[in-house]
Amino acid sequence: MSSKGLSPGRLEAFSDGVIAVVITILVLELKAPKLDGVAGLREVLPTVFLYLLTFVQIGIYWVNHHYLVDDVETVNHGILWANLMFLFCLSLFPFATDWIGEKGLTPFTTAMYAGVSILPGTAYMALWRQIRAQCKVAPHSSWGKQIASVSLYLAAIPVAYYRPAASLTLIAIVAVMWLLPPKAGSEAE
Repeated sequence: MSSKGLSPGRLEAFSDGVIAVVITILVLELKAPKLDGVAGLREVLPTVFLYLLTFVQIGIYWVNHHYLVDDVETVNHGILWANLMFLFCLSLFPFATDWIGEKGLTPFTTAMYAGVSILPGTAYMALWRQIRAQCKVAPHSSWGKQIASVSLYLAAIPVAYYRPAASLTLIAIVAVMWLLPPKAGSEAE
């Protein structure tokens, strides 16, 4: 490695490729219903909702990853490994989504999906800290928003054992939190 460090362009390109593969694997898990017409639509609606929720979560991470990597001037060893950890955690989403698709929305499958949702959230926080440690520009997202997100994912685990749909609602709230544009000046917390 040269004294000036590694370019963030390769990190971003590799990450884009991995995320594209994760989304492709996710969509390949969607299956046509066995029944025809409205009955078939009702049969696959929960799976399609979960696919949409997962796609949105991955998309939010992709967008925020671009903002984060855009702040990087050089990539160091810690950033490379934190990024790989983040990508690995994202790659678990198709597995968790398929499990619910196969077994149904049970307390266990929903708790497992919430647990899988925690992993990229905490890995993103580790990557964020690695990058923020070397950046001088104001961050694109707040530390508080990241902690709130992981906390809601964590809360979704026990809630899944009482009401699986409520657990998915908590996960969806995190997605809405990140989809809403930040208030001016509020992202540098």
